[in-house]
Amino acid sequence: MGAWANIVGFLRGDRTLPPAQNLRSRLLISSGWTVFVIFLAGILYLRQTSIGGSPQAYLYLEIGGTLLSFCYAANALVRFRATHDRTALILAFGFVLSGIIETVGYFNLNSVLAIGPAALSGVPVGWMVSRTVLAVLLLAAIAVERYMPTARQPSKETAAALLVVALAVYLTSAAFLAAPAAPLARAGNLLSRPWDLLPAALFLAAAACFRNRLKNDKDKKSSASVFDYSLFLVASLNVICHLSAAFSRQLFDGPFFLAELSKTLSYVVMLSGALLDQARLFEQVRSMAVSDPLTGLANYRRLISVLEAELDRSRRTQRSFSIVLLDMDGLKTINDHYGHLTGSRALVRLGKILRNHSRAIDTAARYGGDEFALVLPEAGKDLASRVVSRIRERLAAETEPPALSVSAGVAAFPEDGDSPEKLLGAADRALYAMKHRSGSSIQNLTRIAACL
Repeated sequence: MGAWANIVGFLRGDRTLPPAQNLRSRLLISSGWTVFVIFLAGILYLRQTSIGGSPQAYLYLEIGGTLLSFCYAANALVRFRATHDRTALILAFGFVLSGIIETVGYFNLNSVLAIGPAALSGVPVGWMVSRTVLAVLLLAAIAVERYMPTARQPSKETAAALLVVALAVYLTSAAFLAAPAAPLARAGNLLSRPWDLLPAALFLAAAACFRNRLKNDKDKKSSASVFDYSLFLVASLNVICHLSAAFSRQLFDGPFFLAELSKTLSYVVMLSGALLDQARLFEQVRSMAVSDPLTGLANYRRLISVLEAELDRSRRTQRSFSIVLLDMDGLKTINDHYGHLTGSRALVRLGKILRNHSRAIDTAARYGGDEFALVLPEAGKDLASRVVSRIRERLAAETEPPALSVSAGVAAFPEDGDSPEKLLGAADRALYAMKHRSGSSIQNLTRIAACL
């Protein structure tokens, strides 16, 4: 809102804007007017020429758009079931209702065409109802998201969202059905169908709200999802749709066909954005299933999976590999003296060092609590001991308080075991011996593990 307020102030004669913001405001205003003039010139050109579409092309676009809207609605219901996203639920019903109304409309197309050319000048009631319902539900979704940002009582708030959908559909349908007759296009006027300005204004308000939400995300330095951008594009394309339809003199002429193309393209954008965002959410869930939420390293489940894969590979290639268990020294003391946030930060610091000082083929994992693990493919105990020495040196070189240190134990396949449990047990015994051995050093790590 701040940027728009500055632009309004500039238009009123306020010259106190900073130079950079002043220039951005001028560019925004000039580019907006340029786009509008180009759009208006293109619409007037289409209006004066014979460029248009056929009833068959219109029917194909309607069927394609309806199928896309139903596909998006199914996707949105799946999203709602998983995330309780009320916006997705409201939009699902919005696209389903819009698709149903449009389906009824193109089933009546043949009867409309049979009446004669005069019927082409009528404004389809189904078009106006379906488009207005979708615009109203877009605004309803914005309102629900703004005033009920978190689902504290999902069942009650879901019922409230459905009530919002029912009221919006009822009031919109009642308003159009109560109209005395279907309006005719005014071929002699510049705006042949001014009634299309109503859904255009509603979609413009929705586009402004979604644009403001994207700006707020940018100001908060939080990344907006593909789904958020798709909502803004959908609202904007529908503004273009109804502005084009407002200049249409009859069905299937150039401006109306451009409106139909813009509407169908908005459905494509909506479904594509939802699918891409669904893929992003799936990747996040998959990553959370195999990674530790604090350090970002592999979790215990992923560690066991990697160990089993390495055992299978090493049995085929007859090459050894090593596993290192590391235990942070004095984490309880850090928590007692500095607090648990500092203790968590210490775990993150160690996890970062493990990640940065491992090879691409190595796997660093949080074993549990203050214990970590490193799986080193094609590495013997000597190489594993050198890796631990490098990690300890890097920890000692850090200047961030408190100072950190680790104890470590090494086990190797096949001499220390041929299963994940045996290897982890051998490494744990070596770690225990090092942790309780006075004056222990990393140089005798291999000897300790061998003795055990």
